[in-house]
Amino acid sequence: MASTTAVGSASATTATSATASAASSQAVSEDRFLKLLVAQLANQDPMNPMDNAQMTSQMAQISTVSSIEKTNASLAGLAAQLASMQTLQAGSLVGRNVLIEGNRLAIQDGKATGAVELDLPADKVVIDIVSAGGQVLESFNLGPLQAGRNAFEWDATTHSNSEGLTYRVTATKGTAVVTNRTLVQDSVAAVGSDNGAMQVQLRNLGNVGYDSVRTIF
Repeated sequence: MASTTAVGSASATTATSATASAASSQAVSEDRFLKLLVAQLANQDPMNPMDNAQMTSQMAQISTVSSIEKTNASLAGLAAQLASMQTLQAGSLVGRNVLIEGNRLAIQDGKATGAVELDLPADKVVIDIVSAGGQVLESFNLGPLQAGRNAFEWDATTHSNSEGLTYRVTATKGTAVVTNRTLVQDSVAAVGSDNGAMQVQLRNLGNVGYDSVRTIF
């Protein structure tokens, strides 16, 4: 995975290249316009010369094009700078714990931590721990929970060597099913960029998109 420094340097280079390219394109456009204008003036009908309004209109057009190109170059440079800043900020995540969307459990020090986001209050919230082969290893009831995010911790001492563990949630209020989303916790090992998209490498769960991070501890 690319380092923060490498990604930051690449972003700066991209910004410089974009600005240089835009400046070159602008110079070519202005030169072409001036040549066409001179040719038009040199070959105009002496009995029906171009009036001032026409010349002013053409000058205004090239001025507008030039302004748009300058704006585009500025925006490209700003986007590259923002990407570089985001990479530097993401670098501070290394070594921190984060909560991300998903249901794969990361076991650390004999325990796994997750959270359930409920759309409505629930009378009963049951967590099923599921093996890689789809077998339910353990189940436990979190009891009644309020709407919103509710964290839980599972003692995974007897399953510390298991891989591919996931969990599922069954939340109900009376006989009605309460919709929910699952979150898991893991620690950040590194950050980088893949085709311009920020990536976070988790210690146990692999790579996830930077926008998947919901909470930082």
